[in-house]
Amino acid sequence: MDWLQIILLSLVQGLTEFLPISSSAHLILVPVFTDWPDQGLAFDVALHLGSLAAVVLYFRQELVAMLGSWCRSVSGRGTDADARLAWWVILATIPVGVAGLALKDPIESVMRSPLVLAGGLIVFGLVLGIADWRHRGSRDEYRMSWRDALWIGMAQALALIPGTSRSGITMTAALMLGLTREAAARFSFLLSIPVIVLAGGLEALDLVEKPLAVAWGDLAAGTLLAGISAYLCIHFFLAFIRRIGMQPFVIYRLMLGVALIWLFG
Repeated sequence: MDWLQIILLSLVQGLTEFLPISSSAHLILVPVFTDWPDQGLAFDVALHLGSLAAVVLYFRQELVAMLGSWCRSVSGRGTDADARLAWWVILATIPVGVAGLALKDPIESVMRSPLVLAGGLIVFGLVLGIADWRHRGSRDEYRMSWRDALWIGMAQALALIPGTSRSGITMTAALMLGLTREAAARFSFLLSIPVIVLAGGLEALDLVEKPLAVAWGDLAAGTLLAGISAYLCIHFFLAFIRRIGMQPFVIYRLMLGVALIWLFG
């Protein structure tokens, strides 16, 4: 891989993983508009590792509190807000885990066309826009119920459709359930941790079964660049939506979707 390919793919992964604009759509489109060879499974795993490191580092204090409280709740020493949030993250991950294992092959083989991406970008972009426009939420992620977590988890399973955006659909569901924009984003980011672990783990298993020569320098650069860009994305996104909301991302999704229909329709 040349450096331009490494930098572009790393930035695309780091910036779009947490924005409600579909990272899968952008990563699928890169080879459509370039003549670059496939970056390979090992590089995909490295990019996921960078994104995972970024979100864990950013929410390190919350994660430490959640883990400690969750362990205490498992041992029967009471359940507090941090423990409940940890349980809700686990509960909301189950639907996408089950759906991902059941639908992995058809999704990868049938639903990765530019027109499917365009449909996902437009339809779920409009839903996000409506949820944000009607937003009246006042709850934070610590005041969620198990039903809220389950509904958000079921919505997250729709992110298996390319173009939907995992972060976009989970934020949409959270907004509809009455969470604030910042709470919706924070819960979505916390949900990304087990999802990235599961996705990266499946890719790592495939990599072990099909061992290939590894360019360790490329992997290290991709991990570092994806991690830095993802960390900055999380930080500035949370500040951005507090003042402006989701509408700029909705407009971007609609424009990209229409462009794809025009180019490939």
